Amino acid sequence: MAYGRVNAAKFIARLLPEPHETDLGGEPAHELLATAHADICCPPSGHRIGWADVYASANLLPLPLKADLFLDFRGEPRRLPDHLTVEQRARAEEASRKAVRIRSEAHQRGL
Repeated sequence: MAYGRVNAAKFIARLLPEPHETDLGGEPAHELLATAHADICCPPSGHRIGWADVYASANLLPLPLKADLFLDFRGEPRRLPDHLTVEQRARAEEASRKAVRIRSEAHQRGL
């Protein structure tokens, strides 16, 4: 019997249960991390995947997984690429600091 494909995104909860979501930064944190991730992935010279698509794919993730986009296996911030503008670099540095805090708190809470 043939089964149709199922989009797994429907089953991944973007928001954490309260009070975790609010404590980890809520919607402003989601927006900051997704925006900075899209800036990092999409250099001004172009990328085969558009900025809006990269943003949307990152924005589907819950905060702990978004934080992992900025961290290496030790939980340290990854090196930022050189193509970022001054504004993008400042946003990415803020996102990296927030990602370290989110990952640490999520680990302590067992998320």
